[in-house]
Amino acid sequence: MPRAPKLPQIDTEERFLAQVAWAYHVEGLTQEKVAEKLGATRLRVNRALSEARARGLVRITFNTAFAACAELEAALRARFGLKQAYVAPAPSEARDVQMIVGAALGNLLSEVLADARVRLFGMSWGGTLNIATRFVAALERPDLEVISVMGGLTRGSDLNSFEITTRLADLLGAQHSYFTAPLYAGSRESRDTIMQLDVFRAILEKLRGVDALAMAAGDISTRSLLMRDGLPADVTMDDLRALGAVGDVLGVVIDAEGRPIPHPINDRVIGIGLDDLAPIPNVILAAGGPQKIAVVRAVLKRGVIDTLVTDEATARALLDGGR
Repeated sequence: MPRAPKLPQIDTEERFLAQVAWAYHVEGLTQEKVAEKLGATRLRVNRALSEARARGLVRITFNTAFAACAELEAALRARFGLKQAYVAPAPSEARDVQMIVGAALGNLLSEVLADARVRLFGMSWGGTLNIATRFVAALERPDLEVISVMGGLTRGSDLNSFEITTRLADLLGAQHSYFTAPLYAGSRESRDTIMQLDVFRAILEKLRGVDALAMAAGDISTRSLLMRDGLPADVTMDDLRALGAVGDVLGVVIDAEGRPIPHPINDRVIGIGLDDLAPIPNVILAAGGPQKIAVVRAVLKRGVIDTLVTDEATARALLDGGR
């Protein structure tokens, strides 16, 4: 008895996966329309799309500089327990890192500040935050108040807290208020006296209650605004480095583990401390460049950052260096 000829077999399941993937990815149909076209349920279509990717039938490629950034953002969120990471593509010139990180922060703040639930927003100071104000979209938020979260420098500068807070509030049609104190007191005793004044106690409580806060991080070099123009006359960078300092956040000088160094300068800070950041719903840290890697990593170790804005090279260095 002759055997039936061996015919090629059609894999009906794979054929269905291919039909679903083509209709969804190429024709641009919604999952609901794909289901109608193929006489299937939406649940089956959804599962088919996942299966097609898992089998390698569909491969998605991104012809954009932001593809690597999306991968880094996911890795940063997982590694450091962040709610959000915003990684800007590496600039062609290393000197432009601060500009692209500032632009990225500005774009992010446009989204954050458009949220009506954000009624009180804290703004730090520095070069990156100054740049960010150039990229924030103009809004009408008369119900919003922008408040400076750090004492100011005694020298006038467009990077100072007063100027940056005013500029951001003007862009948003928002109210604004200042923390009208120097960043550092002359001594711990004078700091304690200032902090006990009713006016400062009230504003410190207000700062601790912001809905979101944006801040930068500085390294221990003359590239840092604080190190260059804001240190008390009796403190030197060499003093700080000798105690293991890698940078500062909100005027608090920290070591590689994110701990305040044992130096009197940290007892003289007029403002909120690092522990005050934990209850704030969205603490945004914006910093980038090779000189900032150590201090950014140190701040991340404290677990008080919700959103990190940085550049591609800094993100890779943070991930390569571990926790």
